[in-house]
Amino acid sequence: MIRVVIDTSVLVSAVISPTGPNARLFDFIVSKEIRPYITDDVLAEYCLVFEFERLKHLDRRRIAWLRGVLQRASIKVKPPGKLKISEHEEDNRIYECAVAAKAHYIVTENTRHFKKPYKTTKIVNARQLLEILGSAGPS
Repeated sequence: MIRVVIDTSVLVSAVISPTGPNARLFDFIVSKEIRPYITDDVLAEYCLVFEFERLKHLDRRRIAWLRGVLQRASIKVKPPGKLKISEHEEDNRIYECAVAAKAHYIVTENTRHFKKPYKTTKIVNARQLLEILGSAGPS
């Protein structure tokens, strides 16, 4: 099973575009072909991101459903310590989760904040991960 850490940009994009590549990743999560990992900090970020004024207009039911999928499907890990890889401090929490999970991928639509892979974790966007998965859809 592919181990991933989902950046908040993927969650937001999946809410905004219910048929886009970010939303399609959730089909693979539900079918257990992708295993997401979270930490307490990452989970908190999934909640806080939708409190930004520019995102308050989004569909609250869809937000709750997608967050629920992540919470139910994810394995919670404890980061081994603080990392300083990204200049954006909240993105370091994603890297920390990836290290703890031994994740294959960090999935993000914000690749300018995730400029480099870390150890064995690669940085991909949803479209790239779908290509890796064969994008025909979950089996």
